[in-house]
Amino acid sequence: MSSLSTHDAKPKHDLKIATHAIVCHESKLKGDITIGAHTIVHPRATIIAEAGPIIIGEFNIIEEQAHIINRLPPGADPSTQIVMEIGNGNVFEVDCLFESTKMGDQNVMEVKSHVGPGVEITSGCIIGAGCKLTGKEILPENTVVYGRNCARRIAMDKPPMQNLQIEFLTKTLVNYHHLKKPRSANS
Repeated sequence: MSSLSTHDAKPKHDLKIATHAIVCHESKLKGDITIGAHTIVHPRATIIAEAGPIIIGEFNIIEEQAHIINRLPPGADPSTQIVMEIGNGNVFEVDCLFESTKMGDQNVMEVKSHVGPGVEITSGCIIGAGCKLTGKEILPENTVVYGRNCARRIAMDKPPMQNLQIEFLTKTLVNYHHLKKPRSANS
């Protein structure tokens, strides 16, 4: 569930990168963002925390032109903070848009998929290429959304963790891109 709180203070612009995370300097990061260990943020990925902090877990892959945006709903009180929480082992493929405040573990957002702010993604879900979810709903675990009509089915298993891809990207990206330095919440 998303966390709501009201603060009179100005929004924080703080970036916390855990050890072993790879965050390319060419990515666009704005606001209070925490990136967990072994998470990969490709160049030209966009993460914007306008409505409140974004907390990204461990072992996630955020590909080029993927957009993760935490924004206030129209007409909302600007002093309200909404916390966006993203679990572990998720993949955000090229040109996807994620605006929900809650995502569990081991989910895949395929190319050009869109999850709006009223949708909660549990764990093990796959949002197929080009699928758009914008209504208010909670996707059950292991839901696969696919096709032009966003048909649904329940998979037998969660998508596999991308450990080999993370290992490859960890070795490769450092050779071809400038990286943002890890910084913990305590530094």
